[in-house]
Amino acid sequence: MAGRVFTIAQQKGGAGKTTLAIHLAHAWVLAGRSVALVDIDPQGSLSAWYQQRVAALGEGSTGLTHAQLSGWRTQREVEKLVQAHEVVVIDSPPHAETEARIAVRAADLVVVPVQPSPMDLWATRPTLELAKAEKRPALIVLNRVPARGRLVDAVAEKAAELGVPVAVAHLGNRIGFAAALMEGLTLPETEPRSRGRDEVEALAAEIWGFDR
Repeated sequence: MAGRVFTIAQQKGGAGKTTLAIHLAHAWVLAGRSVALVDIDPQGSLSAWYQQRVAALGEGSTGLTHAQLSGWRTQREVEKLVQAHEVVVIDSPPHAETEARIAVRAADLVVVPVQPSPMDLWATRPTLELAKAEKRPALIVLNRVPARGRLVDAVAEKAAELGVPVAVAHLGNRIGFAAALMEGLTLPETEPRSRGRDEVEALAAEIWGFDR
């Protein structure tokens, strides 16, 4: 069995990359798929969340395989995980160094989170250029979207001008995402009947069905 690899990549910090990686991975677990989460960001935020999850739920009850990788082992370990899981989600470092390039090269799809602001959109160009250089399809995902505001539509329009598709589904600017992560959980676990859960499910389904 060879799984699908989704690399979450964004050179600009603060775009919600790790939050997106965790919530997409867990959404696919809830959909009945075997999922591996790979942290190759030296900051290690995803790994810190996973350790919190182990403490909260127990080692055998996380629902996910987790790996923290760096350096020369990265490509080989990702290849092993792909053979053993239906989905591999990679949280990549924020700079186009060796690990980031490996993560993009390994991807079936590069998912690029962007906050709805012009500066965030402009800062996305190096990530999109890296995906293009590695001949990998990319999808822009609007993240931390405010409840109201015309800026969202404007940013979505400008993003489309970059020649990269923009996901229809997006994640709102909800404190519940951060609150859940602090407990080693996800928003669908802490707020199972929330609009946030609907957003996560819709985005995960759209990305899974993405046809380049």
